[in-house]
Amino acid sequence: MHFDVFNGDADGLCAIHQLRLATPREATLVTGVKRDIALLERVQAGAGALIRVCDISLDRNRPALLRLLAAGAQVSYFDHHFAGEIPEHPGLHARIDLAPEVCSSLLVDRELGGRFRAWAVTAAFGDNLHAAAEAAARPLDLDAPALATLRSLGESLNYNSYGLGEADLRIHPTALLARMAPFADPLAFAAEEPIVAALVEGMREDLARARAVARIDVGHAASLTILPDAAWARRVSGIFGNELARAEPARGHAVAATLPDGTLRLSVRAPLQRRTGAGALCRRFPTGGGREAAGGVDHLPVDALDAFLRALGEAW
Repeated sequence: MHFDVFNGDADGLCAIHQLRLATPREATLVTGVKRDIALLERVQAGAGALIRVCDISLDRNRPALLRLLAAGAQVSYFDHHFAGEIPEHPGLHARIDLAPEVCSSLLVDRELGGRFRAWAVTAAFGDNLHAAAEAAARPLDLDAPALATLRSLGESLNYNSYGLGEADLRIHPTALLARMAPFADPLAFAAEEPIVAALVEGMREDLARARAVARIDVGHAASLTILPDAAWARRVSGIFGNELARAEPARGHAVAATLPDGTLRLSVRAPLQRRTGAGALCRRFPTGGGREAAGGVDHLPVDALDAFLRALGEAW
């Protein structure tokens, strides 16, 4: 039995897509919305199983990973989020790099020797790693319109992953991966697959709504935007945070989407000029996590908002 386990965002999709292009095989797909990352818990496998994991924190999946390794499964793991101690086990092939200018798709690209580099560039744009995306793209000799297409594609794939559940998404990640499957070239995918234009237009509409919401200055170093309880707000929170980070690169930014139970789902971006501390800030709160440049808190009670604001103001 084979399993492909991946985050439903641009980085997870493009990482697993590269691996599937390089080594096609029948596999059970395990994925979900952006914050649905405890995915290895869903995998039941033993000796002979080959499991590929892309773009989910090892630390959050540690018990399930150890269970699978003990049962005899072989696991290839590509990630750039906080991992904690990486197990030493002959069945684990770990490619984990926490550097702020790295994403999981770029790690897969290293592993594959650049065979599907344009997909890694797409993912890096989606993860708001524009400088890294442009650097990776140089050997491809793409013109400006092609590079802009990869950027738009990466951002729209990432936008599609945010939501409280499947009902918030424009298209489920498994269905999106199926549409990507025939395409070794993301430029062809963007030109020929109608879902891409639909995602770009949906992102444009949701960003326009988010830009109309007032922001709260948190000292000189950061800002907070609290979006309403609506599907569009949950969809746009991550990509809107990326936009704010690019517009004001010296400041940190937090975007809070209000959930139906009244709690807040936070997306946090470190200042682009520093790209450190976002994950550590979010891990100070239950259900928080992330990486150096970006993090999030899944459920922040409203009565904890003042504590979060203090931490946000002190982070940078």
